[in-house]
This record gives sequence, C-alpha cells and structure tokens, in this order.
Amino acid sequence: MPSRYPEVDPNGLTRTSIAERGGLVNVDSFVRPEMPDDGFDRLTAMIPDLFGGSDFHEAWRSVVAAKSGGRGVLVMFGAHFIKCGLSRLLIDLMERGVVTAVAMNGAGAIHDYEIAKFGVTSEDVAARLPDGSFGMCAETADGLNGAVSAGHAEELGFGESVGRELVEATHADVSILAAAYRLGLPATVHVGVGTDIIHQHASADGAAIGATSLKDMRIMSHALAAVDDGVVMNVGSAVILPEVFLKALSMARNLGIAAGRFTAISMDMNEPYRALTNVVRRPTAQEGTGLALRGRHELLFPLFWSAVVRGLRGV
Repeated sequence: MPSRYPEVDPNGLTRTSIAERGGLVNVDSFVRPEMPDDGFDRLTAMIPDLFGGSDFHEAWRSVVAAKSGGRGVLVMFGAHFIKCGLSRLLIDLMERGVVTAVAMNGAGAIHDYEIAKFGVTSEDVAARLPDGSFGMCAETADGLNGAVSAGHAEELGFGESVGRELVEATHADVSILAAAYRLGLPATVHVGVGTDIIHQHASADGAAIGATSLKDMRIMSHALAAVDDGVVMNVGSAVILPEVFLKALSMARNLGIAAGRFTAISMDMNEPYRALTNVVRRPTAQEGTGLALRGRHELLFPLFWSAVVRGLRGV
C-alpha cells in the first residue's frame, strides 16, 4: 500500500556541475608530511607537563606505544578534518602502520571524494542555499551514489565501495578512502540518511546507502578487536561517530572479540557532549584512559602528528 503523503520528485531538480560550483577548499592547500627536525624536540619540550600539556604528551605517547606493542589505532573524524587540509598526515600514519582503521561520517566521504576526483570541495552554502542550488552538484552525487550502489551489489561496505573507486583518481594521494583500500585497512563510513547532499538526488538508493553503512558499523565493531591496549581517537565528530562507536563497542564486547582496555582521545576545538561521554568517559569508566585535547584541527593535529612521528624513531 503506497504512502498517503505526497513527496517531491528529485528527477525534476535543476542540477549543476562541479566546474560551475567550485569549492572553498583546494587540494593545493593540503599539507604534505615533512619530517620534523631536531628543533621540534625543543618545541615539544616547551609544552609543560601540566593540565592540557600533560594530556597532549600522554596522547601522542599512547599512539607510539600502541605501534610499538603491535596494537591497533582507530581514528574517527568528521568532515571538517578533511576541509582543514590534513588528509595526507593521516594517510602518512596509515602507511607507517600506526593507524590501523579509520571511520568518517557521510560528509567526510563526500569531501574525500570531491578532493580526490576534482581537486576542490566545500561549496559556499550561504551563497547557494537561497536559490536552491546548494548540494546540486551532479558529478558528486551520481559518482558517489553509483559507487555505493555498485558496492552494495557486491556486498561491500560504503567505505570500501568508494575507496576502490578513488584509487585511480587524479588526486588519489590525498584520499583517505583510497589509501585505506590500497593498504587493505578498514575504512568505514557512517551515514545519517538525509544528512548528506548526495541524498537529494534521484541517483540515491536508500537501500544501498543503508545497507553499506550498516555493514560498515559491523566492520568497525570487528576492527575494535585490534585496539585492546591500543587507541581510539575521535577528531571533531560531535554526534554520528561517537554514537556509532558506542554501539559498535558494545557489540564487540558482547561477542567477546574486543575491546577492553584502551586509551580514548577526543580532539576538538570545543567540548562536544557525545564525544566526551561516548568516546572518552563511558568506554574507559572501568578501565582504560580518557583524554581530551582542545584546539583547532589545522593547528593541533599537525603538532600531534609531528610528536608521534618523532616518537616513532625510538620504536
């Protein structure tokens, strides 16, 4: 029996091209990893072992210790992490075998896709919303929706479906999903249906989006087996990743595959309730360590990456 309620027909939308839309963020602004020199030791020595400084030192040392002990490091992040031009730093840690799994929200996958395919991302929402052209980029929607639908037909997850699509992209070197696919690491995408611009288009298949994202939740849960005595880090996701993580963790513990004691790190410019509660506090209430680092991603994460890379010299 069909619904009693009318709905819009996305086939009638006026769409635009990525060339016409452009983006506020360009791939040329993405930072490249540069090995910190000896002067970096003097810089980190000036961060006092007090309050937030103590948390910073404990956080990067926990990541180094995880690598040294063969333990997993799961990094979850929101879309803003990519818009800050930090993808190559995370990819570098993946290639070094430090980060063993990554997770992002749907918007993160969109930015990763656009920057890899077109070299630009992040449209001007305020300028395009008044005439209804916000989110109407045809190439982004049809490309991503097509990759997810194709992956769903082969019983892949969302992240793997998109990652394999991007390994041959023009700017694949800045794609976190492409790097994960190339390295054979779990990369999961966790979607709230209706929250992303690709859902506005007729090419969006709700069954495929839902099924591949649900599969990724289960993949994340299995990946948590590696983070016993390891690290879970959430960079900037205020709602979706903390909520998905809590359920994936409960599943893993219920099935007896993971994850007992680990270090949980939240890195954000404010104090998001769910990130602090669902990542830092609740999972480590009985055992483990919870740390909260405050700062803008584009400033704090490069410093954190540099400290980890320097620390790896002794591993």
